[in-house]
Amino acid sequence: MGAVDIGSTSYAFAFVGYLVLMLLLLFSWRGKSLGVALIVASFFSAVWAGIIAAGEYGVQISFQVMQLSELARTLTWCLFLLAAVERKSGHSVRNSRLFKSAFALALLLLGVALLSTFPSLQPKFEATLVRELVLVIWVAIAIVGMALIEQVFRNSNENQRWAAKFLCLGVGVIFAYDFFMYADALLFKKISLRLWEARGFVNSMAVPLIAVSVARNPKYEIDIHVSRKVVFHTATIMGAGIYLLSMAAVGYLIRYYGATWGGVLQIVFLVGAGVLLLGLLFSDKIRAKLRVLLSKHFFSYKYDYREEWQKFTQHLAESGDSVPERIIRAIAVLTNSPGGMLWERSEDGKYVLLDRWHIPAPELMSSSSLNGLVAFIEETQWIVDIDEYFQQPQKYGDLVLPEWLTGMPNVWLIVPLMYRGKCLGFVVLKHTEFQKGLNWEDRDLLKVAGRQAASYLAQYQSDRALVQSQQFEAFNRLSAYIVHDLKNILAQQSLIVSNAEKHKHKPEFVDDVISTISHSVARMTNLMKQMRSGERGGASEVISLGEVLLQVTERLSVKHPQPRLEQPPEDILVNADREQLATVFGHIIQNAQEATPRGGEVSVSVVREDGGVCVRVEDTGVGMDEDFIRERLFKPFDSTKGLTGMGVGAFESREYVRSLGGDISVTSQPGVGSLFRIILPYNYSSAETQGF
Repeated sequence: MGAVDIGSTSYAFAFVGYLVLMLLLLFSWRGKSLGVALIVASFFSAVWAGIIAAGEYGVQISFQVMQLSELARTLTWCLFLLAAVERKSGHSVRNSRLFKSAFALALLLLGVALLSTFPSLQPKFEATLVRELVLVIWVAIAIVGMALIEQVFRNSNENQRWAAKFLCLGVGVIFAYDFFMYADALLFKKISLRLWEARGFVNSMAVPLIAVSVARNPKYEIDIHVSRKVVFHTATIMGAGIYLLSMAAVGYLIRYYGATWGGVLQIVFLVGAGVLLLGLLFSDKIRAKLRVLLSKHFFSYKYDYREEWQKFTQHLAESGDSVPERIIRAIAVLTNSPGGMLWERSEDGKYVLLDRWHIPAPELMSSSSLNGLVAFIEETQWIVDIDEYFQQPQKYGDLVLPEWLTGMPNVWLIVPLMYRGKCLGFVVLKHTEFQKGLNWEDRDLLKVAGRQAASYLAQYQSDRALVQSQQFEAFNRLSAYIVHDLKNILAQQSLIVSNAEKHKHKPEFVDDVISTISHSVARMTNLMKQMRSGERGGASEVISLGEVLLQVTERLSVKHPQPRLEQPPEDILVNADREQLATVFGHIIQNAQEATPRGGEVSVSVVREDGGVCVRVEDTGVGMDEDFIRERLFKPFDSTKGLTGMGVGAFESREYVRSLGGDISVTSQPGVGSLFRIILPYNYSSAETQGF
């Protein structure tokens, strides 16, 4: 590698480093002045390194441009240090001798650089004198920079020094190396080529130190987080670079000593090395081992817990798969396991296989053989490593794992799902090729993940139980409604039987009997349909409200007091199930009859209200007080009729009317009577055509 190549590589490395640092700072900036100073200093450092790298590469760049870029880079670091000193000391340093000296030196250096750009003035000065003056100024500025670094560190308290030491070390490397290089040049009358070429690499060493310092000190108003993923990718690239440089060096030796075959052997060797490198970088096993190596030697902890927890919760919250499968996959991903199975505790206390993921089901399994494992887990809350169980059985005491479990191929870990001190279940994981054994950090992470997964499993079990409970509730409610309807049908049939002996020879009675039985048969048929479908009522249709009311009042006219229907002046259409709406009206009118003495009145009328129609059922019966209406009237299974009542009629009526978009309201006064208002939305098409 030639001298120009080394120089351009060195400064290009610094350019990339400071550019990345500047972007990282810029995207993390919180809008404060000290952060701006640091961003500007990083920017001019990147510009300076880029200009010199371009010049080393062969681009024609004047000496004055290089000097001005270096001056901008150095002064911006000085200004940042001055701002940091002000922040830490609490007083202004702009009037100090140090600041005035740095400012004067910068003006002097700027003047010399500008002076050298005018050819007409150059003969009046010795070139050597100008060069030495420039070197002296650079040495002086480096001294000022180091003095500022000392002030930053001295004005930091004990807590601040934890972060400030990396800043002082990083920027100190920049100014110390400048001092060494320019002092050497002043002594030997020229800048050392090796020192100049290495300067880019040395300046890039400050980048990670500055980043660590800013990440540790939020008062810089910049929040930096260095991701392990970024470090891993960077380490991969750096490792690849070192590998390629090593291979290039070997290739150079082959070419140097290989005589005629040297060039050919070099090409073959480098191509083969490149193919081998790509194969290694794309190997999951190598990448996994490299992650472990980096975690052990470059971080205080193996895991980036924020990222691990985000991935874990994301797997748990994903839609599409079942909750048990998501639990298995979320825990398996933490250890790179390719599969597993989930066991849960059932209501009777036994543990059953709930789900599995990429693993065959065990054969001849017995839930009773898991009692010892569960007792051990609840006592110790350990992660059971089956390999360790066989290799070091003394660690697991008297634990005896069932053979059908340990005999399964590739079983590795048993992760308990602890919930409120009890083992709600456990996950059995398959072996992974990328991890051998567990350390304390792996076990702690799996324990915490197991507790979190246990809460998801508990929620899943609660939801499942709730669905079952709702299904039973719906079935029980349907049964209660059907029994209530059967009671009403039975009451009608009983009334016929009780009156048959007295009126069986009357033709009109026979007609009523036939009509009542026909109606009962229709209702029984409808009940049978409901029992088959499991649903209450049929589909809604457009029906005549007047016809339904007329049918109900005629059917109930055999009882006293007979209901008096005030037919509406026009036919009103509503959307409802005819049979169920008739049941609602029949229940309310029949209750009004039962609550009203023989000489009283029960009237049914229809009036128009905003947005719908109101069916009014009014009686002059015993009435109800407010407490009864509020607390008992619509409460299911609360009846005032003793053993003959079900207590679901009023509740069912209101629920059905509400399902249509209406409601039932009641006003009543004891000893005066009651008024039931059944509000229904009317069919808008009929309302428009009829003007209702």
